[in-house]
Amino acid sequence: MQAGVIRSRRQATLIGLVAILLWSSIVGLIRGVSESLGATGGAAMMYTVASALLWLTVGFARPSEFPRRYLVWGSILFVSYELCLSLSIGYANSARQAIEVGMVNYLWPSFTMLCAIAFNGQKSNLLIVPGFSIAILGICWVLGGDQGLDFAGMAANIQDNPLSYGLAFSGAVIWAAYCTVTSRIAGGKNGITLFFMLTALTLWIKYFTGDGGAMVFSYQAILYLALAASAMGFGYAAWNVGILHGNVTVLAGASYFIPVLSAALAAMLLRTPLSIAFWKGASMVCAGSVLCWLATRGQRSRTPAAPEPGTARERARGQ
Repeated sequence: MQAGVIRSRRQATLIGLVAILLWSSIVGLIRGVSESLGATGGAAMMYTVASALLWLTVGFARPSEFPRRYLVWGSILFVSYELCLSLSIGYANSARQAIEVGMVNYLWPSFTMLCAIAFNGQKSNLLIVPGFSIAILGICWVLGGDQGLDFAGMAANIQDNPLSYGLAFSGAVIWAAYCTVTSRIAGGKNGITLFFMLTALTLWIKYFTGDGGAMVFSYQAILYLALAASAMGFGYAAWNVGILHGNVTVLAGASYFIPVLSAALAAMLLRTPLSIAFWKGASMVCAGSVLCWLATRGQRSRTPAAPEPGTARERARGQ
């Protein structure tokens, strides 16, 4: 009986690790979709298909079942984040820039910990200072190009496409706010399917009110679309299995290495070589996130540092 339980827990943990792998592929897949279907049209198609998959795997709860504050604030913040994420990658001028933009988005773990400390009463130790500093320094290293820590090069890089970099940075801040707010008001409810549907609806409105453009459907575009939507939809479903029945500590620790894995998969999918300087910066982002996480481990807080159980990526970002 005990052996069966252990085996079941290991299987659930492996399923949770599959979710991390799926999420790590998102940057490369979103870029692949946007290159054929456009930044807005491609994102609208992707979230529409992902919504259908989530309906089948996670299910759909009626809005009346959610606390009103969670429904309002959760919807606004979640949709805003997903728009920032997808459009920042879609608007990138090149595959390399899309990967850099994706890396900026991965500042959310550090921002989430800071928000938990500032607004949710999460206790921490002094590791939070070097952790956050290393994460920020890592992003500067990534944006400096092949020269590494080059502030002039970083400034020129951002000026080349301030919209994409600005959206990515805003997304990281918004997701931190989402985790902080919903930890107090979600009441254990899971609004992921509804939020994805609202994201798709918002993107379609944006598409049909002036930000449209031709969507060229090819075999490659359809393949990227199916893979991107599946990575999102099945990623959430797999994470729910892992977080509910697997080893939470293993999954939480593994999730902090998504930036490096994401860059590796994006470089492979988009056939874009990355410099040693980039990998140094990406590793620093991971290291900074881990230090921020360790700064709060074992520390008591007045309220949870992240949303309550039930949602997928929310739970991942709260461990």
